[in-house]
Amino acid sequence: MSAAAVPAVTPPAVVTPPAVTPPAVVTEPRRGIRFWIRRYLLAEIVGTATLLLLGLLIIGWITHPVAVAVAAIIGESLGFYAVLATIVLLEQRRLGRRGFRALSLTVVLLVAEFGAAELVDSFVVRPAAISLCVWLIPDPFWGLLAGKILADLVFYAMAASSFVLTTKTRLRPAHPKKD
Repeated sequence: MSAAAVPAVTPPAVVTPPAVTPPAVVTEPRRGIRFWIRRYLLAEIVGTATLLLLGLLIIGWITHPVAVAVAAIIGESLGFYAVLATIVLLEQRRLGRRGFRALSLTVVLLVAEFGAAELVDSFVVRPAAISLCVWLIPDPFWGLLAGKILADLVFYAMAASSFVLTTKTRLRPAHPKKD
């Protein structure tokens, strides 16, 4: 047989499946340090002022570190949440919500953002941190401040995570309307 008589065998065509493109993942933009400072700075300033005011006021009558810590925590909570409630209510108003709806959503958002963090913070972390620092540091002003900062580290790790969760679950819009 001649070489010309042998039919050429062609390998079967390899069929490659079409490239599978994963669905687009919708992600929220990463929030930088400026966002968190703008969000919490005013509340922190007012909360710190009321913490020091009540903490130093009570130390004139009672010097027990736990009593000082409780007074300081009450003062800080009042100042901090008065500011944040106002901020969240203004966010709701920018979104066109008014009256009872705006107030109720403000409460829901504050609980969603701070509820878990506040429970752990108010009943465990902050009393322990402030009591310990007031006991260890001779100057009550610096003891209160050091305890507050120590407790804030734990609090903000939890609160920031909860804030992000409220946007991911669409309880809060990712970017509220600007004025």
